[in-house]
Amino acid sequence: MTLSSLVTALAVGVVLGLAGRSLVPAGRVVPFWVPVAVSVGAAVLATVVARLAGVDTAGVTAVEVVLQVIFASVGVALVAATADRSHSTVRGSR
Repeated sequence: MTLSSLVTALAVGVVLGLAGRSLVPAGRVVPFWVPVAVSVGAAVLATVVARLAGVDTAGVTAVEVVLQVIFASVGVALVAATADRSHSTVRGSR
């Protein structure tokens, strides 16, 4: 993994994490940093997967960036889908 790939993964992850944070429904409780951290991790994972798949290792490629976007988007979508609902009502009571 090159430094440019790591920086690209970090940038893609932060941008998609911040954008994805705005997509989390208002009724869900998600700390601000969770979608960003998940998308950065997913983008770095995509870089590792791209390198293991034999994508050109000379620098950042379009295939690698597309994989980073896809992985980060799926990660943020999973965070949004699995986040706790707001705790405005106590569970189990009427």
